[in-house]
Amino acid sequence: MSPSDPGVPDRWYVVVSGPPASGKSTLARRLAPALGLPLLAKDTLKDGLLRVLDAPDVAASARLGRAAVEALLAVAAEAGSCVLESVWHRSRAVEQLSRLPGPVVEVFCSVPADLLRQRYTVRAGSRHAGYFDTVRDPETLWNADTAQPVAVGWPVLTVDTTAEVDVAALADHVRSARELLRPG
Repeated sequence: MSPSDPGVPDRWYVVVSGPPASGKSTLARRLAPALGLPLLAKDTLKDGLLRVLDAPDVAASARLGRAAVEALLAVAAEAGSCVLESVWHRSRAVEQLSRLPGPVVEVFCSVPADLLRQRYTVRAGSRHAGYFDTVRDPETLWNADTAQPVAVGWPVLTVDTTAEVDVAALADHVRSARELLRPG
């Protein structure tokens, strides 16, 4: 049986992307239930890894982040339809997300650079010390690799997350984009 068989549910993925502090986590936590899909968030997995594994420096933290993304993708492929939230580094994410066994709709959180930095500064220190939020190099956080959608042949919905987002309307737009991806 294949996913196009009537007895097998469609697999599809909603990827919530954007640079650090763009509002991805906040939006994804509201969007997933509006779509009736489970949420898989990279930082949730990284938090679990940080409870067991040591991250003595920024490089180790980054490796754990990459491991969390790979675990997230493995769980998503096994679980089927879900919302995936992470800072997706385009240089890696093109290949990573293309491996998912179903179509993708991307929701890109857009925020001006000055507000990203302000939000990041406010949240710095509120997460596990293994994130090294207070010492991260801004160039590794906000650059061309994270400042644009992954956008590899799938629909991208850009959302201004500087203000409250109408999640019900966004969920409708995501469903409409998904319909464009259905075979036949």
